[in-house]
Amino acid sequence: MDRFPVPTTHLTVADQFDGVRLDQFLAHLFPDISRMRFGRAIRARSVQLNGHCAKASARVSAGDQVVVTMSPDDREMVSPEPMPLDICYEDEDLAVINKAAGIVVHPGRGNWKGTLVAGLTYHFSQLSNAAGSARPGIVHRLDRDTSGVMIVAKNDAAHVNLAGQFEQRKVYKEYWALTSGVIDRDSDFVDVRLGPHPRQREKRAIRNRGNDGKASRSYYEVMERFVGHTLVKVVPHTGRTHQIRVHLASIGCPVLADKQYGGRSSLQLSDLSSAFESNEVLMDRQCLHARVLRLAHPRSGKQMEWEAPIPDDFKNSLDVLRSIKKGHR
Repeated sequence: MDRFPVPTTHLTVADQFDGVRLDQFLAHLFPDISRMRFGRAIRARSVQLNGHCAKASARVSAGDQVVVTMSPDDREMVSPEPMPLDICYEDEDLAVINKAAGIVVHPGRGNWKGTLVAGLTYHFSQLSNAAGSARPGIVHRLDRDTSGVMIVAKNDAAHVNLAGQFEQRKVYKEYWALTSGVIDRDSDFVDVRLGPHPRQREKRAIRNRGNDGKASRSYYEVMERFVGHTLVKVVPHTGRTHQIRVHLASIGCPVLADKQYGGRSSLQLSDLSSAFESNEVLMDRQCLHARVLRLAHPRSGKQMEWEAPIPDDFKNSLDVLRSIKKGHR
């Protein structure tokens, strides 16, 4: 079986990465590729530092030249698949997508078909290969059941620039969530260390003791309170896996219909009030939406902002909660 074409990426080390380990530098630029995978590539002599093979522990300096040749295994090959895409914006360097809930961004365990990248490769004639051929164009990602705005890189130069902005925390991201429970404070920060859950592989947990966790910080602001629920805006200052979901659960108000962190996988009309006898499902996925994304265009440097409208399931749940709230006045 022919192997997928091997992408080669040329990188220049920026000032902020001076003195960082080689594997850490690569993992910082491409957060969707694990540091372990970069370590394997380095040991396989697929990474060159200033024209020579180096160890993962080698320290890079500002201005150094790094060349990466990632060789994905065959199962990571992406087959283009027709898929409806809600494109908010597009130019020669990037595209902005309003991702629907229920779509996995890139191939992974148990999800080799029907991913967003399959739809992207079908729709766009050119996407960046900087994150590897299994993740064409993918600079950042959203969880499968999180909807909202995502940016896609069309070439490697744009990808490296955008990835750097995410890494340097220069990107403004705003999420809207409906929570189970009423948040008491009007606004606050959640500032904790997150790491793998000690017993459940797919989950993250607060790990403030020792060195198991990584710093994570989110600002939240209550937008509207209902009977037993809250509409909240969350602005993450870091980008840890499941960060917003764990942060809201940590203050006693998990994201609505988030089975992993809230214990319930759906919201039925009858769950909201005894006045409703219908078992109509309002939400069958976590009620979390990436509402706003703002960053500098990789070519012009101009600040650009995109907003993804609230999806129907989220809006319908809000409408019902508002009707109940009005009835309690």
